[in-house]
Amino acid sequence: MTKRILPVLAGLALVAALAVALSSPPDVLQGDFVRILYIHVANAWLAFLAFGVTAAASIGWLVRKKPGYDRVAAASAEIGVLFTAVTLFTGMIWGKPIWGTFWDWGDARMASTALMFFVYLGYLALRRATPDRQARARRSAILGVIAVVQVPLVYFSVVLWRTLHQGLTIRPDSVQMEPAMLVALLVNVGAFSLLYLALLTARVRLARLEEAVEAHERAPAGRAVTAPRLETGQ
Repeated sequence: MTKRILPVLAGLALVAALAVALSSPPDVLQGDFVRILYIHVANAWLAFLAFGVTAAASIGWLVRKKPGYDRVAAASAEIGVLFTAVTLFTGMIWGKPIWGTFWDWGDARMASTALMFFVYLGYLALRRATPDRQARARRSAILGVIAVVQVPLVYFSVVLWRTLHQGLTIRPDSVQMEPAMLVALLVNVGAFSLLYLALLTARVRLARLEEAVEAHERAPAGRAVTAPRLETGQ
């Protein structure tokens, strides 16, 4: 039942999030282009969450050596890469009309996000390049723990370096957004969080099936044809 409920809830939440984003007021300076940021920021936050889950599951595998931790780490990394790709793409769409350029390598937030994207692509490539299951889990777990240091670096890059990106809009001490815009953003974060959970559970389930098929293929093959019995004394 859960396999069906989560995707349905995620789909309904995404429809609601789109409706809220389209009905929210335009920004004074950005106009209707501000609606792109609801998807852009929500995907960025979920990418951070996904890579954090990868790191936590990697630590779990290093401590307990249970395959379930490795499945969660790998699945969350794949979803994190997807959310990061959407973050970069929507940021480029928003940047062209607002900043006059799709991309600027001199911007700390853009450059650090792109670096994070390629590092986790390397994480996935490492998994594919290591055929032995135990070695694959160990190597990827180590990289998963190390790579997560990029998450706070990307988040605080607008504070550490004053480049093209604006500073933090939502901070512990203040929120520099109109209430209606904040609601639209939080609704989108909630919707994409449900999407993340739906994708994570589905991918972990698929990984379990893939391992079962792999184990079946590696198992010694039984005799397909039995030897004929030779009758004597005729």
